[in-house]
Amino acid sequence: MKKTLTLRPASEREDAPKLQRKGRGWNIAESRLDAIHELARERKRNPSAAQVALADELAKEDLGQYKPKSFTVIGSAIANFACLPLKLVVLIDEGDVPAEIEHRRDKSLTEVGIKVVRYTAEEVLADPEGISRDTVAAMKARYEELRANSRPANRSYGAPRR
Repeated sequence: MKKTLTLRPASEREDAPKLQRKGRGWNIAESRLDAIHELARERKRNPSAAQVALADELAKEDLGQYKPKSFTVIGSAIANFACLPLKLVVLIDEGDVPAEIEHRRDKSLTEVGIKVVRYTAEEVLADPEGISRDTVAAMKARYEELRANSRPANRSYGAPRR
């Protein structure tokens, strides 16, 4: 009998387990992780129209080392675009995954310090340039946020030493 992914009713569920970040797949079975990577490769070979539109617009931007990579596997999630140095993920909601699963995925990514930016496919197709601008703005904001958090709080820059 073929197993299918189902969700138990909310009353019967406990919180999602903490990601342990062990080994290749954050404590995910190798066979499951291999299947996730194969699915990511398949999506990269056959992207949706919204993914192509946003990829084309992001390719026009000069982002240097912070260029987002498409269809990146992070844990058990496949990000449409991920900028790992900035710990930022862009997801395009195609409507094929239940909202509850997406919410749990977003929560798991957020718990390990990854910022999730989500757009619907309709938004991307309607205004890919605007979504690209919003994504670049989110990347710049994330850069500033990470930069501010990495500085020591008690040091004043530019003050003369005695």
